[in-house]
Amino acid sequence: MKIDAVKWGGVLLITLALMAVSAWVAWAWQANAYGQQLTAKEAAHQDTLTNIANANSALVLAEQGKRIALEQWLAASDQAHYRVLINEQAKQARLRDRLATADLRLSVQLDPTAATGCDAVQTTPSTGGVVYGAHRAQLDPAHAQRIIGIADDGDKGLIALKACHEYVKRISNFNMLGVVRE
Repeated sequence: MKIDAVKWGGVLLITLALMAVSAWVAWAWQANAYGQQLTAKEAAHQDTLTNIANANSALVLAEQGKRIALEQWLAASDQAHYRVLINEQAKQARLRDRLATADLRLSVQLDPTAATGCDAVQTTPSTGGVVYGAHRAQLDPAHAQRIIGIADDGDKGLIALKACHEYVKRISNFNMLGVVRE
């Protein structure tokens, strides 16, 4: 009996050892398969993250391109506005100089209904000009300078308004891709 017990004990021990080895082999095989699955999922996740980062970089570059294009347009627009303003100021300065040197005189036509007696304005034009009536009044140079100053301020305002209108029009026509719609 003792031999049977030892024999069965040895068989049991060998069986247990084989079971342990097969469990370990199965465990190692599953761990390897699961590790490969995890590696594949991690690689797919990394590819997804790389694609997202590349798309984000492309969007950032597109936005930077739009911003640069808009900044360049604004700089050119400012230069054009400044050029127009300087030209208008130079024109107004020449006009003021001509008024100051009496090279140019501003005059106004008198109201024909306000004149009475022998100084009445003629109702038909004279042969020497196209203005009805012969009576015109010349303005004092100081008053003429003030009128030119008022006109200068008005011209500056109109130039600024035109620049603002162009700016708003350009900004409103600037679509999301940075392309100007016509």
